[in-house]
Amino acid sequence: MKKIPIGIQAFSKLIERDFVYLDKTDVIYRIANTEACYFLSRPRRFGKSLTLSTLHEYFDGQKELFKGLKIEKLETKWEKYPVLHFDFNSENFDSVEAVKSLISFFLADMEKVYGIDSNAESNSQRFMNLINNAVNKTGKQVVILVDEYDKPLLSNMSNPDLQDKIRAELKAFYGVLKTCDKQIKMAFITGVTKFSKVSLFSDVNNLKDISNKLEYSTICGATEREIHEYLDCYVDAMAEYNEISKDDCYKELKKWYEGYHFHPNAEDTYNPFGLMRALDEKEFKDYWFETGTPTFLVKEMKRYNMKLSNLDRVECAENEISEIDNFANNPVPLLYQSGYLTIKGYDKFFKTYILGMPNQEIGEALPKFILNFSFPKTGTEDFSIANFARDVFGGKIDGFMKRFCALLADGNYEIVGDAEKYFQNVFYLIFKLLGFYAEVERNTSDGRMDAVVKTPQYIYVFEFTLDKPAQEALDQINSKEYALPFSVDGRTLYKVGVSFSSETRKVKEWVKE
Repeated sequence: MKKIPIGIQAFSKLIERDFVYLDKTDVIYRIANTEACYFLSRPRRFGKSLTLSTLHEYFDGQKELFKGLKIEKLETKWEKYPVLHFDFNSENFDSVEAVKSLISFFLADMEKVYGIDSNAESNSQRFMNLINNAVNKTGKQVVILVDEYDKPLLSNMSNPDLQDKIRAELKAFYGVLKTCDKQIKMAFITGVTKFSKVSLFSDVNNLKDISNKLEYSTICGATEREIHEYLDCYVDAMAEYNEISKDDCYKELKKWYEGYHFHPNAEDTYNPFGLMRALDEKEFKDYWFETGTPTFLVKEMKRYNMKLSNLDRVECAENEISEIDNFANNPVPLLYQSGYLTIKGYDKFFKTYILGMPNQEIGEALPKFILNFSFPKTGTEDFSIANFARDVFGGKIDGFMKRFCALLADGNYEIVGDAEKYFQNVFYLIFKLLGFYAEVERNTSDGRMDAVVKTPQYIYVFEFTLDKPAQEALDQINSKEYALPFSVDGRTLYKVGVSFSSETRKVKEWVKE
């Protein structure tokens, strides 16, 4: 069997060292033969760098690397073009000088190839000279590839002054794409986000954003069809290792790593990094999430005062998910572009997208991260979600509530400011994570109960109130007959009223029936 690639971004390495490659070269061919400047936004570790590497080898005329792939039947000429490749993955960019230095490094390396001894003062002038010299020496238009163009900006989200300076430097550099338009055969730019306010590419006349285009929706990631075609034997091995059927293994992989949509009508797409790691290690874990903690996003959610339960279903305008203007007033576009939310549906009449968390990896890992970020002790044994679940499964409602009280007492209030939203969010986090152990519901035909939790032996109906007696919450359960649908269930039924204090930000009391 071929080897499973984990984090390999070089196309030549995948092919030459006999790694599995999900053949997307038909899409590569279609892009390469359209003279345009492309922009593609995808979450980190989703295959953007591999896409650029494949384009690089194609335009470099490396025909042998593509032997047996789809493009072999499409391409007949295999012409070689000068390729100018910039990769912003490697730096943290804590200054404008760091950005200038990295660009200068790439330019110097490519200037050597074309025998250029540049004395230009600015990187943008050097870039222009490089393009002109490459065209003159080869007689061919240049191909420009830019990987993770937004890394310098994302690295400085909390420093707007520095971000503005970096923005000005990058805008001048990318402005060369317009100046040298006739000398450029194709450009392809990738990033996690698209900053419309920054307008780095506002001067590029033919910029084609394919991030949410149906025909390019699976250019990165893996589809169900591709897994069956290229990875079926690894699914078989994983199923055997876990002592489950192959069908069940496919279902688990789908539940954990699929669910991404970059167009309402697109095929379901798997997170490629999580999928490959799972098949390699033969375990279902949150591999992608653990490679990058979304601390910045959590802080933005706090600043926006976001209600976390909205993460289950977010409605936003069509243009909101494609560009970021002032995300401090709305973190949803950044959550979408970063891969923590994805398209779940589309309302054609109102032209709005329905967003939600894509799969179990995000649905479990993101709430857990937010909980640990806001309540540091949740990482310890006494505060683990598993212990909350054990109390619920054992009918120990007082034990559950005592843990809840202790959790609130340890909070540093990093998520929201106002008390009511704070309680709503803590409640959401706990019950969201409990949902991976027990069945959790929150809707009724007569109002909206706060939560119903079901285990094989118990059913719990929770109602919460702010600055009011817990008995009022319990009375609401009874008056609205929230528990009536479960009265003939046969399992032990608990009704629980809980009172929070906005002054102390703690549970004031609880009553059960």
